[in-house]
Amino acid sequence: MALIMRYIDSMQRYMDSYGDPRTKDWPMMSSPFPTLAVCLSYVYIVKVLGPKIMENRKPFQLQNTLIVYNFIQVIFSAWLFYECLMGGWWGQYSFRCQPVDYSPSATATRMVHACWWYYFSKFTEFMDTIFFVMRKKTSQVTTLHVIHHGCMPMSVWFGVKFTPGGHSTFFGLLNTFVHIVMYTYYMFAAMGPQYQRFLWWKKYLTALQMVQFVAIMVHAFQLLFIDCNYPRAFVWWIGMHAVMFFFLFNEFYKSTYKAKQDRLRREAEQKKNDTLKNGLKQNGSIKENGVNANGTMKHQNGVIHSNGAVHKHENGNGVANGSLNHKTDYSNIDSPTDLTRRKVQK
Repeated sequence: MALIMRYIDSMQRYMDSYGDPRTKDWPMMSSPFPTLAVCLSYVYIVKVLGPKIMENRKPFQLQNTLIVYNFIQVIFSAWLFYECLMGGWWGQYSFRCQPVDYSPSATATRMVHACWWYYFSKFTEFMDTIFFVMRKKTSQVTTLHVIHHGCMPMSVWFGVKFTPGGHSTFFGLLNTFVHIVMYTYYMFAAMGPQYQRFLWWKKYLTALQMVQFVAIMVHAFQLLFIDCNYPRAFVWWIGMHAVMFFFLFNEFYKSTYKAKQDRLRREAEQKKNDTLKNGLKQNGSIKENGVNANGTMKHQNGVIHSNGAVHKHENGNGVANGSLNHKTDYSNIDSPTDLTRRKVQK
């Protein structure tokens, strides 16, 4: 126990020495443990406690709550995006290399505040999962979803503590823009089935999220090849987060959309094979089993059914006039000579 306390003590001294003094006394910024505790509590609630509480309860109907919540998230994300732009990315920051501005200038201070509010927004996004649990949408509480939401506050905490500004805030700039689009989608989805026709672009939203992570990877890892006054540790921290989330979202994309396309393709092929097997054609005729387009069925045993009549011929041929014909015995038919003889005798 004493060893653990010494470790915590030395870590606290390190944070006090190297942390940004502007955020030292801000809420949740003195130590990472409160943030870690909230993240672990979130995972426990959405994976264990919440489902257990809802096990024997009916799902909550939260339509109006969801509409209001998603609308607030759209406004909040739009404001954060604007603050990131005004805090440096609109004409002042370099996309190539941007060191952290630790000065008390108005622009630098604005970016520091934007970073903290972005950190705070990660806690508000926990409600996404909590609403899923309350509505008993357990299929939505995926590993990707929980990892993504559970890791983000802890990840952003280090940025606000040590580098609130500069190169790594590009992550927040892109992420807030994507969240404007994402929560707009969720808001329309919560409005009911009448808005489903406007939500055809769901898979493109997932693709946009993956593009976001690729852009963050490229933007972060470029500093490994150039000289820039920005901490290498945070280059790896941001870059590897982007790599992890890209592969998680890519797996989700394949399992959700490509798997669905493959299933539909297989079903279509199976239906086509069944159609060919049964001889079904678009005009309603069946040829493999012997039904032609004119409604006549011909079997290999030489029986032809036409208009309900049966015509049986040993040679496999038949007529289609509705009469019943058998092989004719010609031995009982009189010849012309016999007919003449009978007339003479009369």
